[in-house]
Amino acid sequence: MSRLELPDGLEQFRDRFEATVKPYVEIQAHPTKAATLWQSKFAGFPYLPKGFDYPKTPDGDYLYLLAQINFSEVPRLEGFPEKGILQFYIAGDDLYGCNYEARMSQKGFRVLYFPDFDLNEDNLITNFDFLQNLWDREFTPFSTPRFYTPDRNDCFALTFNQQSAPITTCDYKFDELIGSDVCDAFVNDVDLDYAYNDMYPVGHKLGGYPDCVQEDPRRFLPEDIEPYLLLLQIDTDMKSAEEIGIQWGDNGTCNFFIKDSALRRLDFSDVIYDWACG
Repeated sequence: MSRLELPDGLEQFRDRFEATVKPYVEIQAHPTKAATLWQSKFAGFPYLPKGFDYPKTPDGDYLYLLAQINFSEVPRLEGFPEKGILQFYIAGDDLYGCNYEARMSQKGFRVLYFPDFDLNEDNLITNFDFLQNLWDREFTPFSTPRFYTPDRNDCFALTFNQQSAPITTCDYKFDELIGSDVCDAFVNDVDLDYAYNDMYPVGHKLGGYPDCVQEDPRRFLPEDIEPYLLLLQIDTDMKSAEEIGIQWGDNGTCNFFIKDSALRRLDFSDVIYDWACG
Protein backbone atom coordinates (compact mmCIF):
# COMPACT_ATOMS: atom_id res chain seq x y z
CA MET A 1 0.00 0.00 0.00
CA SER A 2 1.33 3.43 -0.92
CA ARG A 3 1.86 6.00 1.80
CA LEU A 4 -1.38 7.61 2.92
CA GLU A 5 -1.74 11.25 1.90
CA LEU A 6 -2.67 13.55 4.76
CA PRO A 7 -2.70 17.32 5.25
CA ASP A 8 0.18 18.57 7.43
CA GLY A 9 -2.22 19.33 10.27
CA LEU A 10 -3.13 15.65 10.59
CA GLU A 11 0.36 14.12 10.52
CA GLN A 12 0.34 13.64 14.29
CA PHE A 13 -2.72 11.41 13.87
CA ARG A 14 -1.32 9.35 10.97
CA ASP A 15 -1.48 5.99 12.82
CA ARG A 16 -5.20 6.42 13.48
CA PHE A 17 -6.04 7.26 9.88
CA GLU A 18 -3.86 4.50 8.45
CA ALA A 19 -5.63 1.95 10.68
CA THR A 20 -8.92 2.77 8.92
CA VAL A 21 -7.72 2.33 5.32
CA LYS A 22 -10.03 0.03 3.35
CA PRO A 23 -9.94 -1.28 -0.20
CA TYR A 24 -12.81 -0.40 -2.51
CA VAL A 25 -13.58 -0.47 -6.21
CA GLU A 26 -13.89 2.88 -7.94
CA ILE A 27 -16.56 3.02 -10.66
CA GLN A 28 -16.40 5.25 -13.72
CA ALA A 29 -19.59 5.79 -15.77
CA HIS A 30 -19.49 6.30 -19.55
CA PRO A 31 -22.56 7.20 -21.66
CA THR A 32 -23.44 4.60 -24.27
CA LYS A 33 -26.31 3.33 -26.39
CA ALA A 34 -24.79 -0.10 -26.97
CA ALA A 35 -24.74 -1.92 -23.62
CA THR A 36 -25.40 -5.64 -23.62
CA LEU A 37 -28.09 -7.04 -21.36
CA TRP A 38 -25.52 -8.63 -19.02
CA GLN A 39 -22.83 -5.96 -18.74
CA SER A 40 -22.36 -3.59 -15.82
CA LYS A 41 -24.36 -0.37 -16.21
CA PHE A 42 -26.27 2.46 -14.63
CA ALA A 43 -29.77 2.80 -16.15
CA GLY A 44 -30.63 0.86 -19.30
CA PHE A 45 -32.28 -2.54 -19.54
CA PRO A 46 -31.51 -5.42 -17.16
CA TYR A 47 -30.41 -8.99 -17.50
CA LEU A 48 -33.54 -11.07 -16.81
CA PRO A 49 -34.20 -14.69 -17.78
CA LYS A 50 -37.42 -15.40 -19.65
CA GLY A 51 -40.21 -16.20 -17.22
CA PHE A 52 -38.71 -14.04 -14.46
CA ASP A 53 -41.22 -11.55 -13.06
CA TYR A 54 -40.03 -8.00 -13.66
CA PRO A 55 -39.77 -6.15 -10.30
CA LYS A 56 -42.78 -4.02 -9.33
CA THR A 57 -44.05 -1.98 -6.39
CA PRO A 58 -46.87 -3.48 -4.27
CA ASP A 59 -49.24 -1.34 -6.37
CA GLY A 60 -48.05 -3.02 -9.55
CA ASP A 61 -45.92 -0.19 -10.92
CA TYR A 62 -42.74 -1.26 -12.68
CA LEU A 63 -39.47 -0.35 -11.00
CA TYR A 64 -36.62 0.68 -13.28
CA LEU A 65 -32.99 -0.36 -13.33
CA LEU A 66 -30.73 1.93 -11.34
CA ALA A 67 -27.56 -0.18 -11.48
CA GLN A 68 -26.34 -3.56 -12.63
CA ILE A 69 -22.95 -4.96 -11.57
CA ASN A 70 -21.48 -7.94 -13.41
CA PHE A 71 -18.81 -9.16 -11.00
CA SER A 72 -16.88 -10.92 -13.75
CA GLU A 73 -15.90 -7.36 -14.80
CA VAL A 74 -14.98 -6.17 -11.29
CA PRO A 75 -11.54 -6.47 -9.60
CA ARG A 76 -11.59 -8.89 -6.69
CA LEU A 77 -12.85 -7.23 -3.51
CA GLU A 78 -12.74 -9.19 -0.25
CA GLY A 79 -16.19 -10.26 0.91
CA PHE A 80 -17.91 -9.32 -2.35
CA PRO A 81 -19.16 -11.80 -4.97
CA GLU A 82 -16.58 -13.16 -7.39
CA LYS A 83 -19.17 -13.82 -10.07
CA GLY A 84 -22.82 -13.20 -10.92
CA ILE A 85 -24.95 -10.15 -11.63
CA LEU A 86 -26.21 -7.83 -8.88
CA GLN A 87 -29.05 -5.45 -9.72
CA PHE A 88 -30.63 -2.43 -8.03
CA TYR A 89 -34.09 -1.23 -9.04
CA ILE A 90 -35.93 1.85 -7.77
CA ALA A 91 -39.43 3.31 -8.17
CA GLY A 92 -40.30 6.33 -10.25
CA ASP A 93 -41.81 8.41 -7.44
CA ASP A 94 -40.65 11.74 -6.02
CA LEU A 95 -38.38 9.98 -3.48
CA TYR A 96 -36.96 7.55 -6.07
CA GLY A 97 -38.47 4.67 -4.11
CA CYS A 98 -36.71 5.49 -0.84
CA ASN A 99 -38.73 5.12 2.38
CA TYR A 100 -36.94 7.17 5.05
CA GLU A 101 -39.06 5.59 7.79
CA ALA A 102 -38.18 2.06 6.69
CA ARG A 103 -35.02 2.15 4.58
CA MET A 104 -34.80 -1.67 4.41
CA SER A 105 -38.31 -2.20 3.06
CA GLN A 106 -37.89 -3.39 -0.52
CA LYS A 107 -41.22 -2.03 -1.74
CA GLY A 108 -39.95 1.08 -3.51
CA PHE A 109 -36.66 -0.57 -4.42
CA ARG A 110 -35.39 -4.08 -5.07
CA VAL A 111 -32.01 -5.80 -5.03
CA LEU A 112 -31.68 -8.96 -7.14
CA TYR A 113 -28.75 -11.30 -7.55
CA PHE A 114 -28.17 -13.90 -10.24
CA PRO A 115 -25.22 -16.11 -9.23
CA ASP A 116 -24.96 -17.55 -12.75
CA PHE A 117 -26.03 -15.94 -15.98
CA ASP A 118 -26.84 -17.04 -19.51
CA LEU A 119 -25.26 -15.30 -22.48
CA ASN A 120 -27.80 -16.73 -24.92
CA GLU A 121 -30.28 -13.93 -25.66
CA ASP A 122 -32.84 -16.51 -26.77
CA ASN A 123 -33.22 -17.33 -23.07
CA LEU A 124 -33.52 -13.71 -21.91
CA ILE A 125 -36.16 -11.02 -21.87
CA THR A 126 -35.16 -8.72 -24.73
CA ASN A 127 -38.36 -6.74 -25.34
CA PHE A 128 -38.90 -4.04 -22.71
CA ASP A 129 -41.61 -2.11 -24.55
CA PHE A 130 -43.84 -2.59 -21.50
CA LEU A 131 -41.62 -0.11 -19.61
CA GLN A 132 -42.05 3.63 -19.83
CA ASN A 133 -39.03 5.27 -21.42
CA LEU A 134 -36.74 6.06 -18.49
CA TRP A 135 -35.79 9.40 -20.04
CA ASP A 136 -39.44 10.46 -20.16
CA ARG A 137 -39.97 9.94 -16.44
CA GLU A 138 -40.57 12.95 -14.21
CA PHE A 139 -38.92 11.46 -11.13
CA THR A 140 -35.53 9.88 -11.73
CA PRO A 141 -31.91 10.67 -10.80
CA PHE A 142 -31.01 10.28 -14.48
CA SER A 143 -31.17 13.52 -16.42
CA THR A 144 -30.75 14.95 -19.91
CA PRO A 145 -30.25 18.57 -21.03
CA ARG A 146 -33.13 20.22 -22.85
CA PHE A 147 -31.33 20.33 -26.19
CA TYR A 148 -30.54 16.58 -26.16
CA THR A 149 -33.06 14.06 -27.45
CA PRO A 150 -32.46 10.90 -25.43
CA ASP A 151 -32.46 7.48 -26.99
CA ARG A 152 -34.39 4.69 -25.28
CA ASN A 153 -31.13 2.72 -25.11
CA ASP A 154 -29.14 5.51 -23.42
CA CYS A 155 -27.35 4.29 -20.29
CA PHE A 156 -23.92 4.30 -18.64
CA ALA A 157 -21.36 1.57 -19.23
CA LEU A 158 -19.14 1.04 -16.19
CA THR A 159 -15.42 0.49 -15.73
CA PHE A 160 -13.73 -0.44 -12.46
CA ASN A 161 -10.45 0.26 -10.65
CA GLN A 162 -9.10 -1.09 -7.36
CA GLN A 163 -8.44 1.68 -4.84
CA SER A 164 -8.05 2.20 -1.10
CA ALA A 165 -8.81 5.12 1.20
CA PRO A 166 -9.17 5.98 4.90
CA ILE A 167 -12.46 6.64 6.64
CA THR A 168 -14.64 9.53 5.46
CA THR A 169 -15.57 12.25 7.93
CA CYS A 170 -19.29 11.52 7.44
CA ASP A 171 -18.96 7.82 8.35
CA TYR A 172 -20.90 7.13 11.54
CA LYS A 173 -17.82 5.58 13.17
CA PHE A 174 -15.46 8.46 12.38
CA ASP A 175 -15.54 9.94 15.90
CA GLU A 176 -15.07 6.53 17.50
CA LEU A 177 -12.17 5.41 15.27
CA ILE A 178 -10.34 8.71 14.81
CA GLY A 179 -11.00 10.46 18.11
CA SER A 180 -12.69 13.57 19.44
CA ASP A 181 -9.46 15.59 19.32
CA VAL A 182 -9.33 15.19 15.53
CA CYS A 183 -13.00 16.14 15.28
CA ASP A 184 -12.22 19.26 17.33
CA ALA A 185 -9.33 20.06 14.98
CA PHE A 186 -11.71 19.93 12.01
CA VAL A 187 -14.23 22.16 13.80
CA ASN A 188 -11.54 24.70 14.63
CA ASP A 189 -9.96 24.61 11.17
CA VAL A 190 -12.49 24.26 8.35
CA ASP A 191 -9.71 24.44 5.76
CA LEU A 192 -8.15 21.33 7.31
CA ASP A 193 -11.48 19.54 7.02
CA TYR A 194 -11.77 20.55 3.35
CA ALA A 195 -8.16 19.57 2.65
CA TYR A 196 -8.68 16.07 4.04
CA ASN A 197 -11.90 15.49 2.15
CA ASP A 198 -10.43 16.85 -1.09
CA MET A 199 -7.72 14.18 -0.93
CA TYR A 200 -10.38 11.46 -1.07
CA PRO A 201 -13.10 12.80 -3.36
CA VAL A 202 -16.59 11.35 -3.64
CA GLY A 203 -17.66 9.18 -6.54
CA HIS A 204 -19.26 5.88 -7.50
CA LYS A 205 -17.85 2.92 -5.62
CA LEU A 206 -18.27 -0.63 -4.36
CA GLY A 207 -17.23 -1.06 -0.74
CA GLY A 208 -15.07 1.31 1.26
CA TYR A 209 -16.59 4.23 3.15
CA PRO A 210 -19.67 6.26 2.19
CA ASP A 211 -19.81 9.94 1.32
CA CYS A 212 -23.11 10.89 2.94
CA VAL A 213 -24.38 14.39 2.17
CA GLN A 214 -26.59 14.32 5.26
CA GLU A 215 -26.13 12.05 8.29
CA ASP A 216 -25.02 8.47 7.82
CA PRO A 217 -28.30 6.47 8.19
CA ARG A 218 -26.47 3.74 10.13
CA ARG A 219 -26.09 6.18 13.01
CA PHE A 220 -29.73 5.56 13.94
CA LEU A 221 -29.56 1.75 14.04
CA PRO A 222 -29.53 -0.15 17.36
CA GLU A 223 -26.00 -0.60 18.67
CA ASP A 224 -26.46 -4.31 19.34
CA ILE A 225 -27.02 -5.35 15.72
CA GLU A 226 -24.33 -6.40 13.25
CA PRO A 227 -22.89 -3.32 11.51
CA TYR A 228 -23.90 -2.55 7.92
CA LEU A 229 -21.11 -1.98 5.40
CA LEU A 230 -21.20 0.08 2.23
CA LEU A 231 -22.33 -2.08 -0.67
CA LEU A 232 -22.72 0.46 -3.48
CA GLN A 233 -22.51 4.23 -3.79
CA ILE A 234 -23.82 6.17 -6.79
CA ASP A 235 -22.86 9.83 -6.76
CA THR A 236 -24.12 12.83 -8.69
CA ASP A 237 -22.22 12.74 -11.98
CA MET A 238 -22.75 15.49 -14.53
CA LYS A 239 -19.43 15.39 -16.37
CA SER A 240 -21.16 13.93 -19.44
CA ALA A 241 -24.21 16.16 -19.05
CA GLU A 242 -24.15 17.25 -22.69
CA GLU A 243 -25.77 13.83 -23.19
CA ILE A 244 -26.97 12.16 -20.00
CA GLY A 245 -26.15 12.71 -16.35
CA ILE A 246 -26.89 11.55 -12.81
CA GLN A 247 -28.30 14.07 -10.35
CA TRP A 248 -29.53 13.09 -6.87
CA GLY A 249 -31.54 16.18 -5.99
CA ASP A 250 -29.14 19.05 -5.30
CA ASN A 251 -25.76 17.30 -5.83
CA GLY A 252 -26.64 14.39 -3.58
CA THR A 253 -25.42 10.83 -3.19
CA CYS A 254 -27.12 7.43 -3.05
CA ASN A 255 -25.90 4.61 -0.81
CA PHE A 256 -26.79 0.97 -0.26
CA PHE A 257 -25.57 -0.81 2.90
CA ILE A 258 -25.52 -4.50 3.85
CA LYS A 259 -24.31 -6.66 6.73
CA ASP A 260 -20.99 -8.39 6.05
CA SER A 261 -22.43 -11.80 6.93
CA ALA A 262 -25.35 -11.33 4.52
CA LEU A 263 -23.03 -10.18 1.73
CA ARG A 264 -20.86 -13.28 2.16
CA ARG A 265 -24.01 -15.46 2.01
CA LEU A 266 -25.09 -13.57 -1.12
CA ASP A 267 -28.31 -12.67 0.69
CA PHE A 268 -29.54 -9.27 -0.50
CA SER A 269 -32.93 -9.30 1.24
CA ASP A 270 -31.79 -7.00 4.07
CA VAL A 271 -30.25 -3.90 2.47
CA ILE A 272 -30.44 -0.24 3.52
CA TYR A 273 -31.24 2.18 0.68
CA ASP A 274 -30.64 5.86 1.33
CA TRP A 275 -30.06 8.97 -0.70
CA ALA A 276 -29.79 12.60 0.33
CA CYS A 277 -28.82 15.94 -1.15
CA GLY A 278 -27.55 19.27 0.10
